[in-house]
Amino acid sequence: MIEDFLEHVLAGGTTEVEEAVRKAAAAEIMPRFRQLATHEIIEKNGPHDLVTVADRAAEADLTVSLTALLPGSVVVGEEAVHADPEVYGALGGDAPVWIVDPVDGTRQFVHGDPAFCTLVALARRGEILASWTFAPALDEFAVAVRGRGATLNGQRMSAGSPAPAAVLEVATSHPDYTTPDQKRALLGLDTEGVRPRPCGSAGLEYLAVARGSLDAVAFSWEYAWDHAAGLLLVAEAGGAHATLTGEPFRIAGGNALPFTAARDAATAERIGGLLRAA
Repeated sequence: MIEDFLEHVLAGGTTEVEEAVRKAAAAEIMPRFRQLATHEIIEKNGPHDLVTVADRAAEADLTVSLTALLPGSVVVGEEAVHADPEVYGALGGDAPVWIVDPVDGTRQFVHGDPAFCTLVALARRGEILASWTFAPALDEFAVAVRGRGATLNGQRMSAGSPAPAAVLEVATSHPDYTTPDQKRALLGLDTEGVRPRPCGSAGLEYLAVARGSLDAVAFSWEYAWDHAAGLLLVAEAGGAHATLTGEPFRIAGGNALPFTAARDAATAERIGGLLRAA
């Protein structure tokens, strides 16, 4: 059953997952968009780290629907890990793992900004097999399957390359989520030919790289639910990524940070070089 489903997904059979993601968004997220009461918004670790009833309800919905699609699979979701950090260890196991961020960009969601999304990735033994990025308020749905490319609303995506001598637009971590060493590394992007800015929803920043409207991201945290879907999306659109030491990003953690994902390998190497030099 597990192997058959994984082969089905890798052959491009992603419709069932797309339907589950759309269903969770329609039932649990969009009815609460711009309708949240104050008591439905909770700070977890500070004013930039919020959770809402929509996050929790959507993750619960997806946990049921995704594991039903693939019996024997497990879910590593942002809210489940917040409740029990040991759940994160499933990323290093043998069972297929659904990696879920029910509302990526909760701060935007809370403030009525449509730039948020739901992220789902399917991984096994540390390898990302497929990913789904859904921005329900923007009506954008991106899908990536390992070895089969990436699409946005059914149309093939290509990240392309920055124009020669163009100033590189780079989305970076919010300073609240960086250590002093990481701050120093990110300061390496304050140089001629690069224009860094604070990131919004990580999932939508990855989507921007995959569609070629953003040149790169440089992030200093490694939670899999923020990055797994986007990293595969960028890779399948022709992009590249690397950690501070030049190694590929590992979804189970232990990465040298910050890391970058970019429209092409040359841009990833340039951003990585600036981070290392700083």
